[in-house]
Amino acid sequence: MSKCDLTRYHTTNWFDYSASLRKRGSLLIWLDNDMTWLAPHKGRPGRPLVFSNAAIQLCLLIKVLFKLPLRQTTGMLASLLLMAGLDWGMPDYTKLSPTAKDVGLPNLVLARRWAA
Repeated sequence: MSKCDLTRYHTTNWFDYSASLRKRGSLLIWLDNDMTWLAPHKGRPGRPLVFSNAAIQLCLLIKVLFKLPLRQTTGMLASLLLMAGLDWGMPDYTKLSPTAKDVGLPNLVLARRWAA
């Protein structure tokens, strides 16, 4: 049996190749101005929630995505909100951990959170 000839790809346009590699490292996070960042008042007795489930989910997903501790996660998201020009405020890192099960995160996120 004869071996099949393997054709090798030779890069001829290094400028485009280098630009495509740089684009792989870009990060784009869309934050909608109409997003409900603060929790609506439910009319029940007791202290109302300050931040919505969407805000908590965003914080915890960024935490899992970048494998950050909670304090660094809040710092990263605070800087992202500052760069986006949004004055929404940030949940404290002590509020993120207890509310992780209440916001309905996917099982993969919860499994990684509790395994770490």
